[in-house]
Amino acid sequence: MRFGKPLLAAAAAASVLATTTAFVGPAEAQSSIRRKTEEKQAQIPTCTRRLGSLAVREPQNKWWQGLGLESPEALLKVFVQQSGCFALVDRGAGFELAQQERALAAGGQLQGGANIGGGQIRAADYILVPDIVSKNANAGGTNIGGLVGGFLGGFAGAIVSSINISSSTADVTLTMTNVRTTEQEAMTQGHGSKTDLGFGVGGGGLFGGGFAGAGISNYQNTSIGQVVVLAYIDAYTKLVTQMGGLSAAEPGGAAAAAPAQTLTMSRPGRLYSAADDSSAPVRQLSPGMALYPTGQSNGVWIEVSDEVGNRGWVPQTAVENAR
Repeated sequence: MRFGKPLLAAAAAASVLATTTAFVGPAEAQSSIRRKTEEKQAQIPTCTRRLGSLAVREPQNKWWQGLGLESPEALLKVFVQQSGCFALVDRGAGFELAQQERALAAGGQLQGGANIGGGQIRAADYILVPDIVSKNANAGGTNIGGLVGGFLGGFAGAIVSSINISSSTADVTLTMTNVRTTEQEAMTQGHGSKTDLGFGVGGGGLFGGGFAGAGISNYQNTSIGQVVVLAYIDAYTKLVTQMGGLSAAEPGGAAAAAPAQTLTMSRPGRLYSAADDSSAPVRQLSPGMALYPTGQSNGVWIEVSDEVGNRGWVPQTAVENAR
């Protein structure tokens, strides 16, 4: 029986393909996974200086529960620690335990020299909230909203429809709020896709075993968890860039950029036209009256304005920070 040239050529190509495939064994596959893992881990931005202190707060809708994932709060804390872009302050379980220690110190229960007291807790400059982008809940059976939306119901069902199971994609947001001014200084969106991973679950998952110790192993060991990680890396990179973390210019501090804290009169006094109690008085001041510092000072005197626009000077000993 004779074969035509096209059929022989196809058979030869199939033989070469089979031979080539045979050489791609488990070791080569693991090497590829390791290389892609390192590439994704390197995408987390790093800063040469800190942009301020940051507390991470999980959103109220708890969309992750329908996916079998842990809270994204823990995930973002890993990013912040690895990037070095912010000092991470704890306002969760660790903070509650610290408050217990402070209560013991205040009650005289701790050993001498413990050095625990008032004025030591670092303020958070920013609050970071991770969330999922809300999309149309009527996206059909391919979206997780179509699978568990009925179970979650209402708003939560609409939120998780942002994660598509069939194509393994996720869209997320990060919102950065200035604690002092309550301004939303940054809001970024991130997208993650299975095609960005280039490999399946297994072989240690994304970032090796690093996430297991952080209590977020499901982001490592599930396909959709890995995709959500990529989406948050994308959003976090954009956020750090927007905040000036990857810029050569020195960013201004959140504390310095915010208006000075409001003062109140601690005792009766006067508002003077100059930093001298022999200068002409502008008006009488009563205890508890609000005053707004202009940023100017002269020795023990502070320039302030009152609520109706009068400007003048008061001694520091006559005012205190408003509570």
